[in-house]
Amino acid sequence: MTLRPESLRGHRANAAPGQVDYRLIRKHTVDEFHRGRLSRIDVCDAQAELMRAAVNCGRASRELCPICQEGQVVLVSFAFGPRLPAHGRCITSANELDKLGRRANELACYVVEVCPSCAWNHLVRSFPVGGARS
Repeated sequence: MTLRPESLRGHRANAAPGQVDYRLIRKHTVDEFHRGRLSRIDVCDAQAELMRAAVNCGRASRELCPICQEGQVVLVSFAFGPRLPAHGRCITSANELDKLGRRANELACYVVEVCPSCAWNHLVRSFPVGGARS
């Protein structure tokens, strides 16, 4: 499983089972903002910890922020599950994700896009890692 931004576009034939892509709800949210039905306060509401993770651990993308059109969004990945902190664990590399994937218990991973300039954030995708696969 790759953490590169290129993996977020288009269908991937080798996608892991259970992967959920949130592009349609993202498009709807951005469209509603541009129509004036959502304010900037409604969509640019990243919490302080998410902003810190974006600045310190986020992976740069080539995509401009759909809200402010000034900064590029970064991707931040988190894992949740047994024997991880309640607030989750920020994943900083593909090696770290591979290591978590070898665990016996299944973990839930989430990739969030964040704009460090305006605090836009949106869940991009979620997928299971680790556990027994049949």
